[in-house]
Amino acid sequence: MNTTIRYMAEKDKSHVIDMMRAFYASPAVSTNGSEEIFEADVNNCIGKCPYIEGYIFENEGKIQGYAMTAKSFSTEFGKLCIWLEDIYIKEEYRGRGIGKFFIEYIKEKYPNAIFRLEVEAENKRAVSLYKKCGFEFLPYMEMKK
Repeated sequence: MNTTIRYMAEKDKSHVIDMMRAFYASPAVSTNGSEEIFEADVNNCIGKCPYIEGYIFENEGKIQGYAMTAKSFSTEFGKLCIWLEDIYIKEEYRGRGIGKFFIEYIKEKYPNAIFRLEVEAENKRAVSLYKKCGFEFLPYMEMKK
């Protein structure tokens, strides 16, 4: 695989927002997002926000997908928590190991962190990947307000 991972940059903004539209309109995500949220997420990824990082997957200058991670601290585990917020790979590049490559990249970057993510049960392909990468389902519900 010749995929490289790099930080998201200003030049990627329109490409990432297009991918976010596709991702958030798919069954892989339970919410639809909004243009305002997409714009804010990308601006924070390419800006100086210390809580979010944006990544681009590419091969020979062609964007294959993107990912975003968010940082928090887990009092449950007593360490940094990295949330894998978005992992989106364009249809034509799926099944090439890019998702696994990204997860391994993040695990190496943050070797002492706990990693969390959300996945729709119907997204069997993603569930299978995450299980292969060592993720397990939690025995409790998460809530939001």
